[in-house]
Parts: sequence; C-alpha cells; structure tokens
Amino acid sequence: MVENPRTTRALIVDDNVELRELLGGYLSRFSIDSEAVGDGQGMRRAMAQSRFDVVILDLMLPGEDGLALCREIRGKSGIPILMLTARCEPTDRIIGLELGADDYMAKPFEPRELVARIQTILRRVRDDGPRSENGKHIRFDAWQLDGVLRQLQSPEGLLVPLSNAEFRLLWTFLECPRRVLSREQLLDAARGRSIEAFDRSIDLLVSRLRQKLGDDPRSPRLIKTVRGEGYLFDAREIG
Repeated sequence: MVENPRTTRALIVDDNVELRELLGGYLSRFSIDSEAVGDGQGMRRAMAQSRFDVVILDLMLPGEDGLALCREIRGKSGIPILMLTARCEPTDRIIGLELGADDYMAKPFEPRELVARIQTILRRVRDDGPRSENGKHIRFDAWQLDGVLRQLQSPEGLLVPLSNAEFRLLWTFLECPRRVLSREQLLDAARGRSIEAFDRSIDLLVSRLRQKLGDDPRSPRLIKTVRGEGYLFDAREIG
C-alpha cells in the first residue's frame, strides 16, 4: 500500500478576518491545509495543538506584534516564517529578517505569489539535506550540526534553534571551510533567489549566526570578515 504524501499545513496569523478567509480558500486550491487565528494567543494555542509546516505571520497585530511573535517562534523552532505587512518601511523588513523570518511580503499582494513563495521555502527546507559523505552530522570545534534534524548542539550539549536561513548559511560555511565566500554566494545559498536581496541582508544573517555560535563580532574566531570580499569560516576542527 502506497501512502499518500503528507499534506502541507499552514498557520495564518492575521487580524483581518476577510484576508484570513481569502487565503484559506486560495491555499486549499494548492493542497495546502490552513488554520487561521487573529493574534498571538491564538497562534500559541494552534501551535500547541497541531503541526504546521509554515507560519504566515502579519506584522501589525493587536497586542503583541508580528516581530515579537517571530522572535518567540524562532527561540523555540526552526519552522519557516513568512511575514506580511501593510507597511513598506525598509527597517521593518530588516528587523523581520534579522529576527529569523524566512521571507517577507508587502500587502497588497497576489495570492498566487504567496503560494509560490511558500512552495519555494518548503522545497528548500525539504530538499536542502546534507551533502557531506557522512550524511548526518558535522562537528566543528566541539559544536555539532545535525543535517537531518537541522539542529545545532553547543559544546555544553544545549540545542540552539536555527532558522532555515541560518541552517543553510552554516551548512554552506561547513562545506567550504577556510575559503572566502562572497556576499552574493552566501545570499544565494542561505535565502535563494525568491527573496529580493538588499545591502544588509547577508550581514544581518551572519550577525545572527555569530550570536548563536557565541562568536564575538568585534573579534570573531569562527566567521571572519574579509574586507571587500565576503566572509570566511575558520573553525579549527571540522569533521
């Protein structure tokens, strides 16, 4: 007996009832089941009760805003987050991506583009498996990255949550140690071409990864900046 492919499930967090209904109906046409809630409390209840593959998170919400909720999710999980906003301030987008969002769309938007963005994010999550010969784990300087579970373990044995972009960036560094990689190379590897690049995006992502690794930005030991060229991953032991 052949099992049916697992249905994709999306959690929509938006206080606009009309938009929630519109998105729910549209996503179902592309075999994406969805649940919709209007605030952070509803989001927490839904995530405690069900499994989701992606969170579609509005920036402007009553009570806790989308940035606070994005930070909360990313502190516990690597689930993909696609943020929506009616504001077009570049700082909102920068902060959202800095907190760990995987993509960012401004309202109003074409529902078909939203579906395409979701499919691209999920394809990367499912296809970006480890490509090293041992296939599962890479150790570096007492850290360990599990390429199957997409988990980072600290030297003290603690699990450090990674966003999908952070995981892809770290995996790229580990595949190309002690080699200078340009910002364009890292941006392609970490985010893919579905996201519009802007000057600070890869620098913000590197900064976030340094924080997760405890790498002092004033004198980094693991991820070094090569002025005018890009970044270099300089772990002593990788294997």
